[in-house]
Amino acid sequence: MTMTSGSPGLALDEWGARCLAGLFAVARRPGIAGRWSTRFEGFDRTVMGALRVGLIGCGVMGRSLATQLLTVEGAALTAVADLSAEAAGRAAEQLGGPAVFTDPAEMLSAGVVDAVLIASPGFQHRPLTELAASHGAHVFVEKPMATNADDCRAMIAAAASADVRLMVGQVLRYHAIPGEVIRAARAGELGELWAIEVTRIGGGYGGVWKQAWRESRAMSGGVLMEVNAHEIDFMRQVCGEVTRVYAESATVGGSTADFPNLNFISLRFASGAVGMLHSSQVSEIGESAGCVQGSGGTLLWNGRFKGEELLVKPAGGEQRSVSAASLAGEDPVRTELRLFVESIAAGTEPPVPGSEGLANVRVAEAAYRSAEIGAPVDL
Repeated sequence: MTMTSGSPGLALDEWGARCLAGLFAVARRPGIAGRWSTRFEGFDRTVMGALRVGLIGCGVMGRSLATQLLTVEGAALTAVADLSAEAAGRAAEQLGGPAVFTDPAEMLSAGVVDAVLIASPGFQHRPLTELAASHGAHVFVEKPMATNADDCRAMIAAAASADVRLMVGQVLRYHAIPGEVIRAARAGELGELWAIEVTRIGGGYGGVWKQAWRESRAMSGGVLMEVNAHEIDFMRQVCGEVTRVYAESATVGGSTADFPNLNFISLRFASGAVGMLHSSQVSEIGESAGCVQGSGGTLLWNGRFKGEELLVKPAGGEQRSVSAASLAGEDPVRTELRLFVESIAAGTEPPVPGSEGLANVRVAEAAYRSAEIGAPVDL
């Protein structure tokens, strides 16, 4: 398996042994005192006074993260690593010529990074986070934080022991409409929160996203983690912590994955609110939509990523429409990376710490368990 969204190959234990043993080749140019210089196909760059960041996993998401990092003040992309030399080299060429590694252990040992962006499949997140922390590197890890709660706890412990920052990439918080819903709920504009309903449906993985590891819950976390970590996190940001989960799930349409691809998940929150998540990978029509109801009013939206609208109806007031375009600002990926860099500079906890990633994974685990036993699961 590569650390990109590329083709599968190595099993988890084999990958871990190879990766952490540092058996891969490396292309790098050492810097000189007080600075780091790198060369790739004739391009030179010297980085001074910036947070030096390395990318681990040069697939679609990794390149997206790194592209936005290039625009963040106070940060510099100094290295990329991927088990696929071709993927790493291609990413480096696209990203301005950082040093190229085919082993993250070699990259971290070279002393060329202060922090890493981990954009590999979920099952690799724990060993890579522990590896980075052992070298004193701060960690930004893509969602899901890991594919099980025990790995999340180990990642939190590793970061705490090494005194490094650990942030989870729950970027949906920073998209226009979800961000506005979170803001309104926290500002008390909806009064007492009663209910939240979120739908995310589509036809499953296609194109570059269709990879064999995504059919394994152990490797990906299944759809409830690999995809719906976004929706679970969003629902928690609006209504608070989840105390009980009940799920009805099915595997339909000839799926070969080892987890259900159709889920209706009922949630009870500590706040007293109730919720429903509709997750499907078998819908011929894709949609992302939702509704929040409270004593102070209702918010209704659809087309989260399509630039559509948020309907706002205060209790006893007039309904109005707010376009996503009117709410749009900084690119959401840039926002999360900027906040990560700023938290390191300030020595403060990042806005999405490991505890948040763990909470999302626990909800997903409870949903899988509930569907298996046919009963609610308390958290």
